[in-house]
Amino acid sequence: MINELVKQIQKKQAPIVVGLDPMLDFIPQQITDKAFAEFGKTPAGVGEAVWQYNKGIVDAVCDLVPAVKPQIAMYEQFGIEGLIAFKKTVDYCKEKGLVVIGDVKRGDIGSTSAAYATAHLGKIRIGDQSFEGFGEDFATVNPYLGSDGIKPFLEVCKQEKKGIFVLVKTSNPSSGEFQDRLIDGKPLYEHVAAAVSEWGQDLMGDSYSYVGAVTGATYPEMGKVLRQLMPKAYLLVPGYGAQGGKGEDLKAFFNADGLGAIVNSSRGIIAAWKKEPYLEKFGAAGYADAARAAVLDMKEDINSAIL
Repeated sequence: MINELVKQIQKKQAPIVVGLDPMLDFIPQQITDKAFAEFGKTPAGVGEAVWQYNKGIVDAVCDLVPAVKPQIAMYEQFGIEGLIAFKKTVDYCKEKGLVVIGDVKRGDIGSTSAAYATAHLGKIRIGDQSFEGFGEDFATVNPYLGSDGIKPFLEVCKQEKKGIFVLVKTSNPSSGEFQDRLIDGKPLYEHVAAAVSEWGQDLMGDSYSYVGAVTGATYPEMGKVLRQLMPKAYLLVPGYGAQGGKGEDLKAFFNADGLGAIVNSSRGIIAAWKKEPYLEKFGAAGYADAARAAVLDMKEDINSAIL
């Protein structure tokens, strides 16, 4: 699947992943009103509103971007109905030819880690048939429990030709509390980056590994070091836009050919209609058109900086 991701990035000239992280206050009232009229002000009503909102955004941007990244917590908060919306969103995005990165940040050991890997990337066997769980193409994984938590994902990735993005240096302000702690003279995130590079050696696509890394755009000074430590790992770069990252901050995360990284923006795209300059031009009725315009602006900003 890493080959397909690279192919789509090259085809669309857009190293961009849209974070499908819906919050109720992002969803225009015309969508929630319709969903609540049919299902009531219930989790089922919210699930329907989330699904229709996502569908509108995906329809508006699927020809522009190679990938989407739904954050599962935004769906789990609404219980089973939210997870149904998550699954419908994943399936629809794949129908539209998009690569789906499940932002699930799983991290456990043994059979539990194996079950997480199966749920999001693999297949479960029931009797003489196999069934896919959520069916993403990639999943984000927390390495804090060590290689015991990663190896089950590697096994599923090898079987299914899918991939993971391991948390290395995250974009949140407090990430340094642990990730920057020095061990043998180097920050912890560098040790994790070295492990990512090692894990990926036996899981190579044509040019890049199935094992990528999450490295935040809010720490561009670290990008160059991480790029060198993980030469064959694709970097998933959150923190653009709403968290403060800009196109000019991103060059170090990419290779000279403009590949090697994909940059995430979530509310900066899916909730673009709520802020200027998109609000005045599109309003709530044009929320999907606003998302499309925000993608085009982001594409121009990034490509002007890295190419």
